[in-house]
Amino acid sequence: MASETLQTLLPPPPAEEAPTTTVAALTDDTLRNILHRLAPADLLRAALACHRWRRAAARCAKGAPPPLLGYFFHPADTPPPVHLPFSASRGRLHPAAVSPVDASSSSSPRLSLDYLGGTKGFIIYDVYLGLVLLLPTSLPSGTLPRILVLDPASRRRALLPQPPRDALPGDRWRGRRHIVGAAVLSRAHPSRLCFDAVCLTVDDKHPRAWVASYRDGECSWRALPRDTGVTVAFDPYWFEGRCVHAAGDIYWHICHSGRLLKLDPATLSFSYLLAPSELGDSNKKFRIGETPEDGRLGMATVEDQEMQFWVRGEASGSDNGWFLRKRMNMRKVLDTIPGLPRDMMSRIISIWLSDIDSGRTGKLFIKTQGYGRYSFHMDTGKLDRLATEDGKEYGHPIYAYYVAWPPAFLAPELEGDDY
Repeated sequence: MASETLQTLLPPPPAEEAPTTTVAALTDDTLRNILHRLAPADLLRAALACHRWRRAAARCAKGAPPPLLGYFFHPADTPPPVHLPFSASRGRLHPAAVSPVDASSSSSPRLSLDYLGGTKGFIIYDVYLGLVLLLPTSLPSGTLPRILVLDPASRRRALLPQPPRDALPGDRWRGRRHIVGAAVLSRAHPSRLCFDAVCLTVDDKHPRAWVASYRDGECSWRALPRDTGVTVAFDPYWFEGRCVHAAGDIYWHICHSGRLLKLDPATLSFSYLLAPSELGDSNKKFRIGETPEDGRLGMATVEDQEMQFWVRGEASGSDNGWFLRKRMNMRKVLDTIPGLPRDMMSRIISIWLSDIDSGRTGKLFIKTQGYGRYSFHMDTGKLDRLATEDGKEYGHPIYAYYVAWPPAFLAPELEGDDY
């Protein structure tokens, strides 16, 4: 009896503690498997923990998509509404601004072009591979303009000189040259300001690519032969100067045309791409871009209060190599725009699609004449006004900005790899 009472009073023996596993005990393979599951922004934070984690994160970063940080655009004054007879006017553009993806987050990077200075008199023509390319507001005639390239993340800039006269010996096309625009072609390494840019001109009815290579503060130019396999049989004035990077190629829209001009960055050869006949033959305004889920070539239009989204695919039953993926009546969505007229004719001349979001969010950017700029999500049907804090609307185009990937502090870890 006494022994039973004693056993009751004694505390139970301590439980055996399970062995703990520290972060340091993780194998390299296990650590990489964990980091592979992180979103790009979280992967960057993990890389800051220690050198070992940075090394593992660098391996994971090679296959991860770059994070979307925000959008660059030129704010614009809202133009007056259209009145019949039709006479559209354009709102005045202001210096470039940026809208971060997550403005409420304190960790959101502060992107701006203000600190780089010297952008007055320049407008954005391209944003690609973490670089912002600008050209003078007024392009010269016959001679190529100076190109300004900025890296907002590293706060570096390069003002490229015009090509020397011997870049094209015996240049007899100077008096018959139309300068269309310029684009970022490639970038040698994300941690350095080393890149190639291309300037598109039409020299007497044929396109020509001028390539500028910028390395270690030095710029060299080379003029490629005119592409005589492609004829510009219309006034090159109708080319839109701003390009679109989509599915690995570069495209220029042509106003009032059922085709686009395509540049293959690998071969620097030009060709035309036909839009679906349903769009091109009806003179509908369409925009090229990428599908949000897999980056395939896509094309969209918002005409006659209807949205269409086409996907590129070579197979029987296609329309010039395109398949209609989505069609949606937009009347009820457009009814929510304050002040927008209800009659069909006013809507036709007041609303058009300006871009497919290159941030691959599934959104389209819709422009109106006098009623603001909007983003429209193709899956949810949500329409959002795009306006700055001081009431200006987002100008055209709206450029998605991805950080150069992998970022500079991870890129050195890849020097020994085939990057």
